[in-house]
Amino acid sequence: MEEQQLKREESPADDSSLGLQSSGEDETVAGGEKQVAAAAESRGGEKDGDEDEEEAWKKNLEEVEEIVGYKFNDPNLLRQAFTHSSYRSECSYERLEYMGDSVLNQLITKEHYFLYPELPPGKLTPLRAFNVDTEKLARVAIKYNLHKYLRHRKPLLEGQVNTFKKAASEYPFHSAGLIDPPKALADIVESLVGAVYIDSGCSTDTTWPIVKSLLQPMITPTNLEQHPVSKFYEICQKRGWKVETVDAWEETGEIHVYVNGEFAGKSKFKGKKYTALNRAAHNAYYNYVMDKLSVENDNKE
Repeated sequence: MEEQQLKREESPADDSSLGLQSSGEDETVAGGEKQVAAAAESRGGEKDGDEDEEEAWKKNLEEVEEIVGYKFNDPNLLRQAFTHSSYRSECSYERLEYMGDSVLNQLITKEHYFLYPELPPGKLTPLRAFNVDTEKLARVAIKYNLHKYLRHRKPLLEGQVNTFKKAASEYPFHSAGLIDPPKALADIVESLVGAVYIDSGCSTDTTWPIVKSLLQPMITPTNLEQHPVSKFYEICQKRGWKVETVDAWEETGEIHVYVNGEFAGKSKFKGKKYTALNRAAHNAYYNYVMDKLSVENDNKE
């Protein structure tokens, strides 16, 4: 009995389970090593990608500096000026855009005040607006291909830019609200101006020549257009014509215009309602108002 008991105590508790446990530990260690290796490889790939991106951005930096004719003391400001909020977690251009918007308005206001001493505020205000609005600045971005330097994650932007390019080609200076430009294009011009202004120690003397060059050709009193809605309502009011609109923009993108109960014009545009209204007024002006004025002139003769 004692011999049998001793043999039982000397025998392994569970050879098979011990073997499995040992094998599992080996596999866990091996798996962990593979994960570490994979993570290191991934980080290495990301590092290589970041290095390539840095090299590309250095080239972009030089090209943008050549476009604006200004050497940045702090290149990070220019980098920020071309970083959209959709791009990774880096600081976006929004604060620089805010600054650039204010600087542009200030500089254009000063320029027009001294350049056109005969113009009252009622004429100066729309003149300034046309030179710094979204469409005008978007045209600047397209002219100098600034959009190609924008770092973003907006897959639809390229198509929007191409659509805007095609539409803008029909109007030499400004469409007066008939086309819908991508806001991001105007944003990068404002942020670029903001970056120059901050980098130069908030010097308007340094910033203004750059702004003046970028905005060429500027809108002047001679080629300033009225927005179609303003032009249409103004002439109808002068003649005592009653204007009505049927607004189905929310449902179909359509806006119909009637004058004295007669159909005058319409538009269909699902982008911005502002643009749809301008297109409807433009259509009504040239298809209805001009015909009425022509008839009036024929009757006078």
